[in-house]
Amino acid sequence: MAKTYYDILGVAQNASAADIKKAYHRLVRQYHPDISKDPDADKKTSEINQAYNTLKDPEKRAAYDAALANPFAGQAGDAGFGGFDPRQAGGYREYHFDDSRFGDGQPFGSGDFRFDDIFSAFGHAHSGRTQRPSGPVKGEDQHAELAIDIAAAYQGSERSFSLDMPTLTAQGEMTYTRKTLHVKIPKGIIEGQQIRLRGQGLPGFNGGENGDLYLKIRFHENPAHYIKDRKDVWQRLNIAPWTAVLGGHIEVATPAGKLGVNIPAGSRNGQNLRLKGKGIPAKEAGDLYLTLNIELPRASDDTARALWQQLADHYAQG
Repeated sequence: MAKTYYDILGVAQNASAADIKKAYHRLVRQYHPDISKDPDADKKTSEINQAYNTLKDPEKRAAYDAALANPFAGQAGDAGFGGFDPRQAGGYREYHFDDSRFGDGQPFGSGDFRFDDIFSAFGHAHSGRTQRPSGPVKGEDQHAELAIDIAAAYQGSERSFSLDMPTLTAQGEMTYTRKTLHVKIPKGIIEGQQIRLRGQGLPGFNGGENGDLYLKIRFHENPAHYIKDRKDVWQRLNIAPWTAVLGGHIEVATPAGKLGVNIPAGSRNGQNLRLKGKGIPAKEAGDLYLTLNIELPRASDDTARALWQQLADHYAQG
């Protein structure tokens, strides 16, 4: 006998909603394709999502339990899963990305996206026949996370990717169609902001319009930069000891382009220089902070060592 949704989540059929949620989060972390080395991680994650999205909803769970008790009820025309055997958990599919590339030529990888229960348990949202509404119903909105480079926030960008999109046939059955979507990333977008793709969520029912797909923006982790307060950018700036002591004007490569920066005389290691308005160019632009890092050159030959010795002798006398 195939596993039930309760078996997939490893909980008893009378488990509480809290226990089901706890089991779901544990299994998702264990089998997430970006983390797990299990060769069947994608399939297991799909099954876990499908099981959870049915059992977390009281109405869906009640219908599922009824179908478990009488799996053939739907074939006789009674309210249930329309002949669907609830013990079969293989009908769920997520968005699947191909090996296409970003519109601007940068490598594309599925790791740039993280989906929250995308298209899970589709087809069960309108389970019992007697419960189906007679009028059009809009499809559910879906949510995902899109990781971008900080350069995209400064300059704007476009991305293209292919997905297996769910569609409904004239008979009300679900199928999947490969579709390429284009996303325009506006200049000045900040972390946490969402891009709405109209009509790219779940299909509608009874002639209802499709739901929307919302992409929540986050920035790639970058050792050269980090973001604070969503739009302020921090960057380390290496300078020579004599520049820190004497001051000077230098050119610095930043996400905002090459900028001329005045280093004050007597600058200290770890000191921050604020460049107002040079952070993420949002509606109210953030600031760019340069954290000074004084780099000591190596005394690689006798001449260099002699110069360092003279410097040491000079300060020792003072």
